[in-house]
Amino acid sequence: MTAASPVPPSDPAPPVSDAGPTVAELTEDDLLALIFPLLPVGSATLLGPGDDAAVVAAPDGRVVVSTDVLVEGRHFRRDWSTGVDVGWRAAMQNLADIAAMGARATSLVVTLVIPGDLPAAWVAGLAAGLAAACGPQDVGVVGGDLSGGDAVVVSVAVHGDLAGRAPVLRSGARAGDVVAHAGVRGRSAAGLALLAAGRGEVAPDLVRAYLRPDPPLAAGVMAALAGATAMLDVSDGLLRDAGRIAAASGVVLDFDPVADAFGADLTELAGAAAALDASAADWVLTGGEDHGLLATFPAGAAVPDPFRAVGRVLAAGPTGPGVLVGGLAPTTTSPGWDHFRG
Repeated sequence: MTAASPVPPSDPAPPVSDAGPTVAELTEDDLLALIFPLLPVGSATLLGPGDDAAVVAAPDGRVVVSTDVLVEGRHFRRDWSTGVDVGWRAAMQNLADIAAMGARATSLVVTLVIPGDLPAAWVAGLAAGLAAACGPQDVGVVGGDLSGGDAVVVSVAVHGDLAGRAPVLRSGARAGDVVAHAGVRGRSAAGLALLAAGRGEVAPDLVRAYLRPDPPLAAGVMAALAGATAMLDVSDGLLRDAGRIAAASGVVLDFDPVADAFGADLTELAGAAAALDASAADWVLTGGEDHGLLATFPAGAAVPDPFRAVGRVLAAGPTGPGVLVGGLAPTTTSPGWDHFRG
């Protein structure tokens, strides 16, 4: 499988050539001097990279913290993904976690493991991708660490601020609540399937959705202000992540039939599904890494844009918490991604 990544339109970061020295041909200080000028400075950054630690303002007095990791060969392939792609994706998957708590991200710290034969320009591209994702969100990339290794590993720790609000947890959903979703469904899974099949030309926009997901980050704060009772970032598949809300809250999440709740997504995926003889509905229900937000709101509450109502919360019955689709148990073979089983 050697599909090449199509060049996405309206690229949010300039392309970076791999021409030039490798990482092994530079000193660590040389590499940092290449990276630092590319990194964004957020308004909460009091002291950025260059000292032993950064200093970031925390006006709320509490800090929301999450971390995530991308491992080459496991989460991305360099023959599919540029450094810009990986930097963008590493940032967005972490920013979505902060949004899912109803908070606003303020800073990122990035740990990078890289082999010596990696072009230094690829690392510069990664920094450019981080900047393209974080800059418009007023998020600073304030430091991190470098190490040598056999494959590229990108680990990001993200910090956020709640602005005095309570965090929105997974455990607050109650029977009678409305289930709502913001963002797209199934795009990233379809893009990955196209790349794996060497058919990226069928739907370049879907390939782009895999390489550079664009979650509705501002919707997290909107949901918190609208009284969301539970919320999370859908990173591992709708059914799997909905099951996490159900388990934490002790309820059942019952989605509307897929064609009703996610009809626009099915339409967008139809061409790729036909080309690969795949199920668009399965991509919607089990595909991960679109990083949309799944939330519950009290009955009668106004569901804020860009959320759309896609189901309801029911009391758990004799079988306990769980997830239904159209009142029935899902028939998919797997609810989504598992980091140790795939």
